[in-house]
Amino acid sequence: WVVGKIENEAQKHLKKFVVMLGGEHSITTGLVRALKKRHFDFSVLQLDAHADSRDRYKGSPYNHASVMARVKEICPVVQVGVRSVAEEEALSIHWENIFLAKDIYDHDDWIKEAVNKLREKVYITIDMDVFETSLMPSTGTPEPGGLGWYQVLKFLKQVIEKKKILAFDVVELCPNKNNKSPDFLAAKLIYKLLSYLY
Repeated sequence: WVVGKIENEAQKHLKKFVVMLGGEHSITTGLVRALKKRHFDFSVLQLDAHADSRDRYKGSPYNHASVMARVKEICPVVQVGVRSVAEEEALSIHWENIFLAKDIYDHDDWIKEAVNKLREKVYITIDMDVFETSLMPSTGTPEPGGLGWYQVLKFLKQVIEKKKILAFDVVELCPNKNNKSPDFLAAKLIYKLLSYLY
């Protein structure tokens, strides 16, 4: 129901550039569905600690652990920063399109390859747990070993320079009243992406 509502609402705004901010990652599916009705050929770039590719999680096909399974039914996905893959999703993952954090954290040699795997038009979804937990502890499912601030910005700047970005979302910030730094990181990330775009 929520995914359909997001899809219908997004369609009203797609003549403009849409930025969607959310908590639970499943909101991405609605906007991707809406974009598919306007753009025949595009791919999704997912920055995330998790593959999010389970067919179902706790009985539901629409949740944060299944969002990329739903998106892959619509268009190709390139996944960056992943460091947690559930046993049941390992067989369905397109390993040629995944860039594990352990393989990319200390160099930038992977950036060109990741950019080249994307279609000309791209939707970007950023789960805040893609970042190293020392930078971004305020997520619902933190995972150690994430990416750094400047590394993520360098990559996203390359994507934006080389591809046409249709929309983006930033999700899974879980604010902690005792630590405001992650809130500012999320806000600054959105500001930087819009600056690169415009």
